[in-house]
Amino acid sequence: MSYLGEVVYMMLRPADFAGSWYPAKDEDCRKSIAVFEKDFKPCPSPQEKLSGGIVPHAGWMFSGSIACNVIQCLGNRQGWETCLIFGKHLRPSSRHYIIKDGSWETPFGPIAIDTEVAEALASEFSFTVETPERYEPDNTIELQLPFIKYYLPETMIVPMGVPPADLALEIGRRAAEICKEKGRSVCVLGSTDLTHYGYNYGFEPKGTGAQAVEWVKTVNDHRAIDLIIRMKANQVIKEAMNNANACCSGAVAAAIASSRELGALKGQIVKYGTSYDVHPDRSFVGYVGIVFTG
Repeated sequence: MSYLGEVVYMMLRPADFAGSWYPAKDEDCRKSIAVFEKDFKPCPSPQEKLSGGIVPHAGWMFSGSIACNVIQCLGNRQGWETCLIFGKHLRPSSRHYIIKDGSWETPFGPIAIDTEVAEALASEFSFTVETPERYEPDNTIELQLPFIKYYLPETMIVPMGVPPADLALEIGRRAAEICKEKGRSVCVLGSTDLTHYGYNYGFEPKGTGAQAVEWVKTVNDHRAIDLIIRMKANQVIKEAMNNANACCSGAVAAAIASSRELGALKGQIVKYGTSYDVHPDRSFVGYVGIVFTG
């Protein structure tokens, strides 16, 4: 291998969850996406401006169709130059994370990092910088990348992990502002699952059975969803802390703040579901796909 080849290889973050949480091969990913597309819900009308959305991050078997639907809606619009992606399972006291250089592997080919935007953001906030050689594997962002590469093939990304704390809002707002200052056409994604219910998660306030499933779907998840579609970033974090109905509320809050900066006024549900719908069990998780419109 040439020296240049070695440099490129070293700058490529591997796809840790390919072959387990989603297919590892190009043709298998395409087959999965073709199946998802058969069950897509309608996107907002072309007259409504989109700036981003919220996506779930379970294995594609459980929530892939929901995330795919949201990203397809974004892909139907203008060719985004950059996508700000907020995720990572973090606590309020956790550090902030960012990737500044290189690219991230997907079955459809690598996605480049928008280094210029990432460097500018990292110069203003205290981030732990991850590299292809030094990082914590995390599904929240990676599971979105094949969909982004498929529907927005030329789009660069700025992957960030933000804890559920007030600073998440400032990082989200400033990230969008930097993109505007640099003339980027930008969209935003926040990655979270909703209520994790059952014995696997130590959370069973409504016992088991049909009444527990109904409570998650109609009460607990929708308390969080209602705040997201009303774009109440601060309240989303508090709600998740109090009722365990969003596992990455910092990512949600940052995405809301970014989308507001880009002109979004409200969220719109594209699709909702739970893992119980796919595989009924005493333990299950809620998922929602939302797009932000202005």
